[in-house]
Amino acid sequence: MAIKKAVKKKGTTHSTQKSASEKAAPSQTAPVKKAETQKVTAKKTTSQKTASVARKMDDNHFTNFTPYKINKGEEYMNAEQVEHFRHILEGWKQQLMGKVDETVHHMQDEAANFPDPNDRASQESEFAMELRTRDRERKLIKKIDESIDDLGEDYGYCSHCGIEIGIRRLEARPTATQCIDCKTLNEIREKQYGK
Repeated sequence: MAIKKAVKKKGTTHSTQKSASEKAAPSQTAPVKKAETQKVTAKKTTSQKTASVARKMDDNHFTNFTPYKINKGEEYMNAEQVEHFRHILEGWKQQLMGKVDETVHHMQDEAANFPDPNDRASQESEFAMELRTRDRERKLIKKIDESIDDLGEDYGYCSHCGIEIGIRRLEARPTATQCIDCKTLNEIREKQYGK
């Protein structure tokens, strides 16, 4: 009986100590939880931004046009077709130029000096990815400008063999300068010879 009373007393002392530590614990863990919440929020926003950058990379084609309806016996690269491709090329160029402005504003607005090295590294890798994408788009804008200049002359004809590239191929890739056969042969050569 005396042992049971001692155990009970010990148990009450232990429970009193628990409640005292529990009282101290919330004040100590609250800042940790807040910091963890901030890190989780920062990781979520970083992953969301990375996903949006990936979506922007996939969105490199101008799709805001209706496909050209080819009439039977219609001459290839007539005035209507030239105007159709001018609309596609200029729209695509404007879309890419808009993305350049978006990137500049995004980098100015989102630039922050995070105290956490992981957050800082995530932001820097996101910015680097955006800049690489914009560099590729800058080169693409140059190709678009060249295609717009060629619209009245050689546009729509293969630069290697001189045959028609085709309306559907040009709608898929308006800056194409080779027919599908020549392009396929070039890709095979590149794989074989590494050129």
